[in-house]
Amino acid sequence: MKKAVFAGGCFWCMVRPFEETPGIHSVVSGYTGGKTENPTYEEVCSETTGHVEAVEITYDPELISYHYLLQLFWQQIDPTDPGGQFHDRGGSYTTAIFVADEEQKEAAEKSKKELNENGPFQQPIVTKILPAETFYPAEDYHQRYHLKNPMHYKMYYHGSGRAGFINKYWKENQS
Repeated sequence: MKKAVFAGGCFWCMVRPFEETPGIHSVVSGYTGGKTENPTYEEVCSETTGHVEAVEITYDPELISYHYLLQLFWQQIDPTDPGGQFHDRGGSYTTAIFVADEEQKEAAEKSKKELNENGPFQQPIVTKILPAETFYPAEDYHQRYHLKNPMHYKMYYHGSGRAGFINKYWKENQS
């Protein structure tokens, strides 16, 4: 098993697409990239810890490639927004790919370059590629939120603008 860590704004919305993908063993919501040990949701939201909301994906590289995970990641976010994601604003909601090794770094840089050159966006891709740091799992009530609170999740997913954005830039542009 290998791990991949992606920050894509609200972690609730990042779990389901990966969790539904064959070859993925687990998807954990959490925090990474900051300076506080074991941060809480309230601390991360206060914008004082430096953490971003992220997901840690454990996957079987014999069944699914890191390249495929990168493609799926790009299709869940607005990679051109430096201030957050959809209606969630601030540093804790910005996008990033946290790479564990040189192989992940090269793959992430290549996929970002390809998206910049061939993707559906007019603005440049601002998603950062950063070295992996300690990943702290979020509180239990955040884990698999889409299953624990399906109605609220669905309202949030659509109401935040994420669903419409994904449909516009990815569903409509797929052949």
